Amino acid sequence: MDVIETVVVAFWAMLPAYVPNNAAVLFGGGRPIDGGRTWGDSRLLGDGKTWRGTAGGTATGVALALGLNAVRPTATDALAVSVPEFPIVAAVTLAAGAMVGDVTASFVKRRSGRERGAAFPGLDQLDFVVGALVPTAILAPSWFGKTFTVPVLAVVLVITPLLHVGTNVVAYYLGLKDEPW
Repeated sequence: MDVIETVVVAFWAMLPAYVPNNAAVLFGGGRPIDGGRTWGDSRLLGDGKTWRGTAGGTATGVALALGLNAVRPTATDALAVSVPEFPIVAAVTLAAGAMVGDVTASFVKRRSGRERGAAFPGLDQLDFVVGALVPTAILAPSWFGKTFTVPVLAVVLVITPLLHVGTNVVAYYLGLKDEPW
């Protein structure tokens, strides 16, 4: 696999994990997952992690994976790269895992004394990647092994922080986020 093919496969394979957190912002609001509970003197998660946002983000990621499956033959021809098809278990674990990774990072941030929206470099950029990849590797091991080769994983770890920062800055300037990280 050459460099361009590796980048295309990495981006395509991660799209169902990249989109849910952004979609959650659009679906957000409603009841917080932590129900307002605290641990010590801080919230478990905070008002930014809601059931509606998590469900909407997950559903969007799964729908995107299924949509990518539908356009896969055309995309493979147009890109001249054989992009992967998502089995349903991978579609669900990538999308739901990304949301669980984000929620877990929120919990860690609260335990470290950070307020909602506070930056936590590294964790903010890769929480959803780990959350998406670990359950996918466990529940769809054959697909994961064929798709996420070492070079593809390396590209994911390099491009994800760049994409994350870039999309957050755009969302901030569009008024969709309160902070640019």
